[in-house]
Amino acid sequence: QVQLVESGGGLVQAGGSLRLSCVASGRTFSNYAMGWFRQAPGKEREFVSGITWNGGSTVYTDSVKGRFTISRDNAKNTMYLQMNSLKPEDTAVYHCAAAPEYYSGRYLYNSRNYNYWGQGTQVTVSS
Repeated sequence: QVQLVESGGGLVQAGGSLRLSCVASGRTFSNYAMGWFRQAPGKEREFVSGITWNGGSTVYTDSVKGRFTISRDNAKNTMYLQMNSLKPEDTAVYHCAAAPEYYSGRYLYNSRNYNYWGQGTQVTVSS
């Protein structure tokens, strides 16, 4: 089992920044590819960004490219999502998730490839 705990959400004005963190425990963090997903009220969960087990490759959904940066520190069992130039449409609950280490590229987009999920952290962007 892997336990994932997100933090760093909050209320920010449009154009502002937040940094989300996801701390993992229970198993070796570097054995997992990781991803961020988000779900806004009344909408389906959507992929935001993913990163391979060693941080060597990252992917993003088009709407956040150039604004969000995913990273990880395996020594700290932590993944991050730096979110800049936030927009009201970024408002959602953000979840981190862990997938088997062999996943990369387009496979990180699919939520079904993730085995473990955090409870989420709320991000609210006001206009």
